[in-house]
Amino acid sequence: MKRLISLTLTLLLLIALTACGQRGGDASGSESGSDVYAEGGYGEGRAGDTIHSAFMDFSVNSAYTTALYSGHTAPEGMKVLVVEITIKNTFHESLPMWDDDFQGQWSASAETDEFAWPITEGEDGGSLDTVSEEQFPAEYELAVNESRTGVLVFDVPADEKDFSISHRELFSDDSEGNTFFVYFTAEEK
Repeated sequence: MKRLISLTLTLLLLIALTACGQRGGDASGSESGSDVYAEGGYGEGRAGDTIHSAFMDFSVNSAYTTALYSGHTAPEGMKVLVVEITIKNTFHESLPMWDDDFQGQWSASAETDEFAWPITEGEDGGSLDTVSEEQFPAEYELAVNESRTGVLVFDVPADEKDFSISHRELFSDDSEGNTFFVYFTAEEK
């Protein structure tokens, strides 16, 4: 009987240690610094995770909100969300990029939309100038294997603190691929 209990405890310990050693590779992104791949068309991560899409890897490094960013003031009832991300081209050719490849999102309410494009996206769909050197321009290109870190700037509702950055794969034939979300709480500055 003691031998059976000892064998059972040893087996349970081995299972627990094996489970603790597993990391990344799923869509949950539950551990900071995990690798996130899409499953069933969807991938979900947290700040610090590396998101692996068909064309690039990206991760949200940090995020904060403020009333004023490099001379840009959010409209009334809003604040500025500044999100630093790193993007690496993992595709086999140069990758044209737009800052609106990424969208800022938050919980929906009756008074506001639930998402925003970066502030370089004009009302008419045209591009506006950046307000800082750290900010990703409205349009740029990443060479093969090139990595770039910069900020995306959004106007968001003043009462929100939890956000996500989303990205959807778009192919040259206009078809859509996987959608990814990176969730985080922004620090107030």
